[in-house]
Amino acid sequence: MSLNPVYPPPRNLLAGKTVVVTAAAGTGIGFAVAKRAAEEGAQVLISDFHERRLGEAADRIAAEVGCERPATCLCDVTQQDQVDALRDAALASLGHVDVLINNAGLGGEVPVTDMTDEQWHRVLDVTLTSVFRMTRAFLPHMQQRQTGAIVNNASVLGWRAQKGQAHYAAAKAGVMAFTRCSAVEAAEFGVRINAVAPSIAMHAFLAKVTTDDLLAELSAREAFGRPAEVWEVANAMIFLASDLASYMTGEVLSVSSQRA
Repeated sequence: MSLNPVYPPPRNLLAGKTVVVTAAAGTGIGFAVAKRAAEEGAQVLISDFHERRLGEAADRIAAEVGCERPATCLCDVTQQDQVDALRDAALASLGHVDVLINNAGLGGEVPVTDMTDEQWHRVLDVTLTSVFRMTRAFLPHMQQRQTGAIVNNASVLGWRAQKGQAHYAAAKAGVMAFTRCSAVEAAEFGVRINAVAPSIAMHAFLAKVTTDDLLAELSAREAFGRPAEVWEVANAMIFLASDLASYMTGEVLSVSSQRA
């Protein structure tokens, strides 16, 4: 089965909102959600650790959306001082932050018996601990304002098993648990924290680092028989960031037809 999805028109879901997106350079979900946020009327700041690609992403968003060029800030999410600097830059540029999109993550394929401590810690640091660092940095600001939304990028691998993905799956399961627990803490301040769990979303970098056989296998397991488009995942993130999801918090929304 092969169905061609149609890119939906914007609906001003984030009109007047300010949005910060991590790992927004390149061709993946981060860029897609930053672009979608701009299309939905938000003022956007994007961050990444790669300076050239970050600048190119900002230029592309401005050109493709026809909006003001998004603010940018270099940030390595494994470094707390850079995370704090990103928060300060966002507040200086945007005035306040309504929405934080925690998109940074790092994968890799290696069997447990071959996995080094460095490989394990690196994946968890980028994929899980960064979500903690970013939330710790931005949540007090949202709590003080008694409003805000945080959307984390998890994965269906937080639920299901796949060979060679123990470190990544453990990190994404951690993102899910962190989302639920931090949401309970934030709720009394009017702040919502949710996550999406995509399975396979096709973009150029994924195609470069994944074998054709594995991509075909994962795609075949989906109900539509194809990978998601990155903007289809972005749409779910935008929904969770918007007021349409005002009664949702601590949820992990699967952007996939299967969890196991």
